[in-house]
Amino acid sequence: MKKTSPDLAGEVTPEGELEEARLHHIVGYQVAQAAISTIASFNFLVGKEQKLRPVEFTILALIRENPDHTLARLAQALAVTAPNITTWIDRLEERKLVKRMQSSTDRRALQIRLTPLGAKLVAEATTRLIEGERKVYKNLSDTEFDTLIALLHKVAGRRTFN
Repeated sequence: MKKTSPDLAGEVTPEGELEEARLHHIVGYQVAQAAISTIASFNFLVGKEQKLRPVEFTILALIRENPDHTLARLAQALAVTAPNITTWIDRLEERKLVKRMQSSTDRRALQIRLTPLGAKLVAEATTRLIEGERKVYKNLSDTEFDTLIALLHKVAGRRTFN
């Protein structure tokens, strides 16, 4: 087994205990590792019980906060293609969580809105996630938790690199 230099030793993966070495200093790697934990947390808190995937929750939550926007705008916000967002909306519509409506200002455009069932589901899921994440991530102080949220929001906002 190859030994890492002393300045890179000591940090290991949370599971499997593999040496991270230089990976420890790469934001994308740490975000990906954190995603494993956050997806497991999501599934524990709401996903399994409400048969909801993280992307579905995100779509429902964005629609709740921004009713009557187009699929194109939603796709842009999530950095996905039009066919991808259409597929997700189709699935949510089949579950009677969202509905498409013709735009009152542009007859060619469709707007998206939550159904009462979708509104109830996303409200309950949001409450459970906000309350539950504080318990799941109890290894973080309140200040650390708030700082983590703020820093991740900053990282997520950096989508162009000119």
